[in-house]
Amino acid sequence: MTYTQTLDYLFARLPMFQRVGAAAYKANLDNTHKIVELLGKPHEKIKCIHVAGTNGKGSSSHMLAAILQQAGYKTGLYTSPHLIDFRERIKINGKMIPKNYITEFVEKYKESFEEIEPSFFEWTVGLAFDYFANEEVDVAIIEVGLGGRLDSTNVIKPEVCLITNISFDHMNLLGDTLEKIAAEKAGIIKSRVPVIISQYQSESGPLFNAVAKDLKSTIEFADKVFKIIDYKIADGFLNTTILNRKANTSLNIDLDLTGLYQLKNLLGVLNTIEFIKNVGFIVEPENIKQGLKHVVKLTGLNGRWQIISENPLMITDTGHNEDGIKNVIANLKTITFNNLHFVFGAVNDKDVSKILELLPKEATYYFTKANIPRALNENELQEQAQKIKLKGKAFETVKSAIEAAKKAYKKSDLILIGGSTFIVGDALAENCSNK
Repeated sequence: MTYTQTLDYLFARLPMFQRVGAAAYKANLDNTHKIVELLGKPHEKIKCIHVAGTNGKGSSSHMLAAILQQAGYKTGLYTSPHLIDFRERIKINGKMIPKNYITEFVEKYKESFEEIEPSFFEWTVGLAFDYFANEEVDVAIIEVGLGGRLDSTNVIKPEVCLITNISFDHMNLLGDTLEKIAAEKAGIIKSRVPVIISQYQSESGPLFNAVAKDLKSTIEFADKVFKIIDYKIADGFLNTTILNRKANTSLNIDLDLTGLYQLKNLLGVLNTIEFIKNVGFIVEPENIKQGLKHVVKLTGLNGRWQIISENPLMITDTGHNEDGIKNVIANLKTITFNNLHFVFGAVNDKDVSKILELLPKEATYYFTKANIPRALNENELQEQAQKIKLKGKAFETVKSAIEAAKKAYKKSDLILIGGSTFIVGDALAENCSNK
């Protein structure tokens, strides 16, 4: 099969959460254990950092990868979902997995995998482990797909675990309280493996402490170890000075990810680096500074408060749940504009009403849907929005919504694109095709 035929086969045959939602979620690790056995346990041949959390785990994973790359380590990076190209999920030193590796892998294991009947995600995790082991990476950053305890990535024994912010998302699968959601994330904590929590939260902190104590794992809350002394956005960077309370040293950082929510993630990343140094990795302060200054260039990260056009001014952000949308709205206050044009969409398996209530009433909305089965119908979204006095029209595609926003755009306005990771993916794909 060609690469395109290979992906078509996988998309058609394997249930994919990105497309169909909860039907693709497997509430056990049985298939993953069968897959890694079949592949010769590649996950045991690589050193890993495991990253979970509701918001921030993707950004944190990319920051860690950038720092370790800058320190000279051959660094694998596994994340999900992808925005444009499936191969974004699996990278080494910022370069996507080759197409021929994917086609050869599928050809080799197709019959055996069909007997296991894995989900798309389970299959992809196996591919990532196999690729990283064969390429003999020095370290792999492995991002949890959903939850933690029952996520397919949770067969690894990492050097250190990082858990970012905990907030409401995927409540139909993970639980309807922050405590229940945190319990699922805490499932990645392993016996005697250090765990870093980016942010102490009263709802989840005691639970994380209890789990770590039971497993005899060192635990630190990054915002107790590190402190933001000062920050500002200037010249395309989030410039911040951070104090290490333990060492009584400070570090000036220019981060090329300018969303203010990255400040929380940054603390967890720095704390994780301290622990990876404890197991033999050599990372100098200059590696940290240069890695964080060039995260996008080194790793190819997209969609995090990303300016995709200067004229008209268009920004995309993948914030898609209550906490993520709050962060997006907070970031709007850091820039000056006249009128806000918001190209907005959501998925159909979330309670979008709470998100809609957070959105600015004075914006003009372009309600739309991403090109996936899970997308919430644009007319239904518009109807819900109208009930709380949000004004705008419905558009069948992200492309048509963006075109309408561009047409209405006037000098000093802003076009914001988001509400769903997949809306951002469609927008970036369209932006790439226009270049």
